[in-house]
Amino acid sequence: MGRGRAKAKQTKVARELKYRTHETDFSALANELHHDNSSSEAKRSDDERDDYADYSESSRD
Repeated sequence: MGRGRAKAKQTKVARELKYRTHETDFSALANELHHDNSSSEAKRSDDERDDYADYSESSRD
């Protein structure tokens, strides 16, 4: 009981996704997928370490 409305919503969304024409910007997608984010990840992890440097054992000495 109560599943009918949720199932109808899922069916509606599935039909929209299946039959709607999409204007996809493939160049933007390719740029996002091939973007070199290893340097930004390394920078982000360095920033996180700096935030908690005050709490480390070595900084208490």
